[in-house]
Amino acid sequence: MRTNFVLIDFESVQPDSLAALELDDFKVLVFVGANQTKVSFELAAALQRMGDKAEYIKIAGTGPNALDFHIAFYIGHLAAQSPTAYFHIISKDTGFDPLVQHLRSRKILSARVAQVDDIPFVKARTTKLPDQRAEFAIAKLKQPKATRPRTAETLANAVATLFQKQLTEQEVAAVIAAMQSAGFVTVADGKITYAEGG
Repeated sequence: MRTNFVLIDFESVQPDSLAALELDDFKVLVFVGANQTKVSFELAAALQRMGDKAEYIKIAGTGPNALDFHIAFYIGHLAAQSPTAYFHIISKDTGFDPLVQHLRSRKILSARVAQVDDIPFVKARTTKLPDQRAEFAIAKLKQPKATRPRTAETLANAVATLFQKQLTEQEVAAVIAAMQSAGFVTVADGKITYAEGG
């Protein structure tokens, strides 16, 4: 399973909750500025529950972009140790976007979003509507290197895996039905066919 590193620019974003990140394959690093002296009880409690999968990194120095450079360093360090990991930068600072573009050019999976809830997996996991879950699953299956299941059983397994096996069988079936309604897949005799251009 791919490790997801979530690097939070605490000067820019102070999340209300990290409950959506309390998963086996997520690790959270909260970068706290030198002049920041407090974090909320909710955030501290969430990080404590995550144990060794979460940590604070207090920046010693001040100055323009001091925290940003620390995040960039940690991504490089962690990418060398875990080259298949995905790096989610949580920041409103668009200055990270050129870094993300460079990382992607080097085949390092990364993205910047403004809030924890904007991480695509988190957004898809927290939604309850089959259509929204189907939209997320379709987007994943449309990715260039995605393996597309060819049987109803393997598609059900793939959908369950996309949602970290948190959905019931009925919820998985509802997602597949929504994928059919969207015209992305057709299920016949246990076999899956995909729409042309889908």
